[in-house]
Amino acid sequence: MRRIAVVGALLAVAVPAWAANKDIERLQMQITALQGQVAEMQRTAEFGLKEIRRLNELLAEQNALTQKTLTDQRQQDEAISASLRDLSDRLAEIAERFEGLRTLLPPASSSPPDPTSGGDSGASGTAAVPAPRELYSQAYADFARGNYDLAIQGFTAYIQSYPGTDFTDNAQYWIGECLYGKKLYAEAIEGWNVLFRDYPTSDKLPDGRVKKGMALERLGRRSQALVEYRYVVDRYPSSAAARIARERLNP
Repeated sequence: MRRIAVVGALLAVAVPAWAANKDIERLQMQITALQGQVAEMQRTAEFGLKEIRRLNELLAEQNALTQKTLTDQRQQDEAISASLRDLSDRLAEIAERFEGLRTLLPPASSSPPDPTSGGDSGASGTAAVPAPRELYSQAYADFARGNYDLAIQGFTAYIQSYPGTDFTDNAQYWIGECLYGKKLYAEAIEGWNVLFRDYPTSDKLPDGRVKKGMALERLGRRSQALVEYRYVVDRYPSSAAARIARERLNP
C-alpha cells in the first residue's frame, strides 16, 4: 500500500509538470513564429527602402538628363540664331560692297545726241544731284579705294540730299570709317556719335559702338573703350560686333 501511495504521489506531481512543459513549448513556438514574422517585416521594409532610394536616384538622373537636354537645345537654338544674324549681317555687307563696286564697271553707252536739239543750249548752270543709288555707290567705291576725302564728300552729299532713305544711317556710319581710315580718331568718334544720336534704331549701331571703342583705344582711352565693348556685348549679344567686342575685352 505504501508503494502505491508513493507512486500516486509521484504521478500527481508529474502530471502538472508535464502540462507546464507543454505550455512553455507552445509559447516558444509562438515566440519563434512572431520572430519570423518580425524578421520578414524587416526584410520587406528594407526592400521597400532600397526600392525608394533606387526610384529617387532614377528620378534624379532623369531630371538631370532632361535639364541637360533643355540646356543643349537652348544653346543650339542660340547658336542657330547667332548664325542667322551673322549671315544676315554678312549679306547686308556684301550687298553694300556690291553697290559700291558696281560703279567701277564701265557705264553703258548712251544714245547719240539729237542733232535737232540745239546742242547744250538748254543746260542749266547747276549740276543735277545724282540718283541716291548712284551717289551712295560712288561714295562707297571711293571708300573701298581708300579715297577717304572723296568718300566723305559723297556720303555727306547723300545725307543732305536724301535724308530719309534706308542708307542714310549707313552713310553716316561710313563717314566715321573714313575718318578712322585717315587716323582722325577723335573726328571718327564724333561721326559715330552723330549716328547714335540721329539714327537710334540703325542696324549699324553695334558696329559703330565697337569701332568707337577701337578709336578710343587708339587715343589711349582704354577704360572708355571697355565701356563701349561691354555695351555691345550686353545690348547686342548675338551680333557679329559682339564677338569682336568680346575679343577686345579679353585680348
